[in-house]
Amino acid sequence: MATEPALALSRRDVLLSAGALIVSASTGLVPSPAYGQSAGAGAAAAGSVVELIPSPRELDSWIAILPDGSAEAFFGKIDMGQGLEVAIAQIVADELDMSVEHVTVRMGDTATTCNQGGASGSTGVSLGARPLRNAAAEARRILLERASKALEVPADQLSVANGMISARGASGKTVSYAELIGGKHFDAPVEWNKAVGNFMDVKGQAKPKAQSEYRLVGKSLARRDVPGKILGTTDYVTDVRLPGMLHARMIRPAIAGSTIASVNGDSINNARVVREAEFLAVVAEREWDAVEAARTLQVMWNPPASDPFPGTDALHEHIRGATVVKREEALHKGDPDAAFKAAARIVQAEYLWPLQSHASMGPACALAHVRDGEATVWTGSQKPHSTRDGVAKLLGLPPDKVRGIWVMGPGSYGRNDAGDAALDAAYVSKLTGRPIRLQGMRSDGTAWDPKGTACVHRARAGLDAAGKVVAYEFVSKGLSRVDVMFNESDPRCSLAGMTLGLPLDSGVGLGTPSESYAFGAKVLAWEVVPPLLDRCSPLRTSHLRDPLGPEVHFGSEQFIDEIAAAVKADPVEFRLQYISAPRDAAVVKAAAEKAGWVPRKTAAHSKRSLHAGMLQGRGIAYAQRGDTVVAVIAEIEVYPKDGRIWARRFTVAHDCGLIINPQSLKQTIEGNIVHGLSRTLFEEVQFDRNSVKSVDWASYPILEMRDAPETIDIVLINSTDVPPSGAGEPTMRCVPAAVANAFWDATGVRLRRVPLSPPRVKAALAHI
Repeated sequence: MATEPALALSRRDVLLSAGALIVSASTGLVPSPAYGQSAGAGAAAAGSVVELIPSPRELDSWIAILPDGSAEAFFGKIDMGQGLEVAIAQIVADELDMSVEHVTVRMGDTATTCNQGGASGSTGVSLGARPLRNAAAEARRILLERASKALEVPADQLSVANGMISARGASGKTVSYAELIGGKHFDAPVEWNKAVGNFMDVKGQAKPKAQSEYRLVGKSLARRDVPGKILGTTDYVTDVRLPGMLHARMIRPAIAGSTIASVNGDSINNARVVREAEFLAVVAEREWDAVEAARTLQVMWNPPASDPFPGTDALHEHIRGATVVKREEALHKGDPDAAFKAAARIVQAEYLWPLQSHASMGPACALAHVRDGEATVWTGSQKPHSTRDGVAKLLGLPPDKVRGIWVMGPGSYGRNDAGDAALDAAYVSKLTGRPIRLQGMRSDGTAWDPKGTACVHRARAGLDAAGKVVAYEFVSKGLSRVDVMFNESDPRCSLAGMTLGLPLDSGVGLGTPSESYAFGAKVLAWEVVPPLLDRCSPLRTSHLRDPLGPEVHFGSEQFIDEIAAAVKADPVEFRLQYISAPRDAAVVKAAAEKAGWVPRKTAAHSKRSLHAGMLQGRGIAYAQRGDTVVAVIAEIEVYPKDGRIWARRFTVAHDCGLIINPQSLKQTIEGNIVHGLSRTLFEEVQFDRNSVKSVDWASYPILEMRDAPETIDIVLINSTDVPPSGAGEPTMRCVPAAVANAFWDATGVRLRRVPLSPPRVKAALAHI
């Protein structure tokens, strides 16, 4: 177990041994070791809270050369399992002309890294790496200047290899990075563009290398986190222990919207109640005592005036009839009304997406130590800087008196329960005056995490007499994707803030498809309806992996297939007829070629009888996400008797610009496929009129090994003229529609509601 050591080292000791160079005058900080060493051990090195937040205007906030000549990169995002850490190391090592083994990446600690917006939006490489590349290039320039003076050789006559600078043609004239600066600050400024969202960039006088000069970028180097995960030596946030800590559990009402009438503290043993307003928890010296107290605490609740929810089966009808609080047209091209009136034929359909849980591998855990006007929080959140800011606001502390430390948790991919756990732990620590370790049970994580939003998508297309699309409209109506904002930096959007009575600050937004279909008249719009319950709701909606991507494209890409079927066109050929972006067309062609796509204008079911109790089909979907373009072809088997769909093979063509690490990229794409398939076939939050009923793996099933694809073929398109544009989410948005289109190809039946679960499949195919 990781533990919090005493403050035994001075900052000078740390600089000379661990080499943790940060920009501050004298902080008394004991920073954590680099991520590549041990996340848990690093998380436990708390020390006192840093007095100055690292400044993005200083080169030392981004790059350090340690006493042994190795380099450390300070990365303001975190790696959620995509192999991002080794990609950053490759980029930095290339710019510094060092071995990648001699570059470590420190991430997820607000005391040593700048706020780069956390991990989200598939921006780890596309935006996160940019300041590190520029900083490393500037560091190399400065080191060459210093070497020029030391060796008395012009800088343009020097070369660098593995951190050793040599004078070309002058044998013996060498100096190492370690000799020039090891263990000291650069004390050099860099220009800062000021961060906006996930984007933060810096630049110095140096120009980064041209692609032709890369030695490491583009190679499949092994990830550094895998051995520890396989061997069980990696510490997770659940493994962190603090001296004198208490274990805590939050108490939530069984009926959503209830308020506390009374609490009987005498109903529990070996634990005590912590309460302020509607904020209610139990704490104990031993974790099991806290678990038992949470189960047995007697609380009288005031029920809400009316049932807060419509129930799962009535959800989409509720959305259809709900008042629209905001509508936005992302695209309005031509005169759609006139084009629809003149159309010879109208094709239309409606698609339904459910509420879905993050369903992380385990419920969230966080630790907090609030004392003497400062706080330290250990969190598995993907945005530890947001955790710092949220805790600071909740406790009324300056941000520079709060330190957020990321330790690997059970997963995130959006705003799951990790943010709430961190703020809850901090507030319990404030009320008790003790370090707090707070963890939920499985039911807490699955029932009370913010949910991925539910939507109803309306689509229609107008065709002329020749079958050409002359009008197209796609409108998504649903719950806001930011009813709870996308990070925990504002406690008004947390369960802690809501139970303490802070004013609400919900966001309003949804989304539209990302594609390049060039229809003459085209409307893409979204509409948001009010939340089901505005405060302390287990059905709060927020970001889930690739926010709105799978939801929206399940409808839009399935509808493209429906139009193709209506005009008796092959789905691939139909897409290529209307796609206007050359990169998009190239990706679709690459997927079709790799999959051996044979054009056909009717579904396979019309030419194939049920064989061995199984039908086969294939389907395609394509989408953009930012500057990334993906096409996915699914080949499935459908078993009408038991309603099972097995997506046996996927073919993915993927263009995310310049590729840093092909193997990590492929693994990220595979993760997208598996996660997207789980959400397509199985995942739906079940709830009645009072509470969430999906509280475990039985009531919220996810994809298991038997349903995983047999084959995932991947075509990587390395567009070296396009900067890296992200891969953590784009593939997922194509999976649901590709599978649904394959289902139609196999059966001749459209499934327009996710999940494509066995009961729905059996009902749809009852006639077969």
